Amino acid sequence: MIRLLVVEDERSLRQVVCGYLGARGFAVDGFADAKEALAAMETVSYGMIISDIMMPGMDGFEFAAAVRASDKRIPILFMTAREDIESKQRGYDIGIDEYIVKPFDLDELVMRVKAVLRRSDIAENKRLCVGNLVMDSEEHTAYVDGEELPLTVREFDILFRMLSYPKKTFTRSALMDAFWDYDSSATSRTVDVYMAKLREKTSRCDGFDIVTVHGLGYKAVPR
Repeated sequence: MIRLLVVEDERSLRQVVCGYLGARGFAVDGFADAKEALAAMETVSYGMIISDIMMPGMDGFEFAAAVRASDKRIPILFMTAREDIESKQRGYDIGIDEYIVKPFDLDELVMRVKAVLRRSDIAENKRLCVGNLVMDSEEHTAYVDGEELPLTVREFDILFRMLSYPKKTFTRSALMDAFWDYDSSATSRTVDVYMAKLREKTSRCDGFDIVTVHGLGYKAVPR
């Protein structure tokens, strides 16, 4: 489960945002103070930061700059009442990934959080989180609801590639070129067998479906 860090000095909004994100499958820690949030980051591993800009003490710009001084990768989303282009430019120059203006629809916030996380995972090309499935390409491991999913190396590589490009159709020939040696005896039927195995093994995954594109190949479609 991805853990989010929310920094918002307005108590009621912080509680609403944390509760809404928590109800949609995220673990969420909320802080009213940016310095407290920085201290928490020393002991807790977060997958993403959601921060206000206008806060007493250390504001969001200073907070984001402090984060970027030690961590270039963690995604940062600003949620703020400041909609001027100068504030947006300053935020993006510091290195934030997304910007949403208050008041906002909570469902839109969830969509933006998921989009930022997806872009971050693909850009890093190391870790993918799709629904209850977590894949780590460095460790070559996959987990569903915290339980390891037994995949062969080839199965893992095919699934990771497809989930990195949701809704993209991969033809059978493209999959064969990418994942089988030229001197292999693999055929298009071999690809079909692998896809059947992947569907069976990922039947407990709730974030995507492996869809057959008739006459072409396969694609992973988010639910």
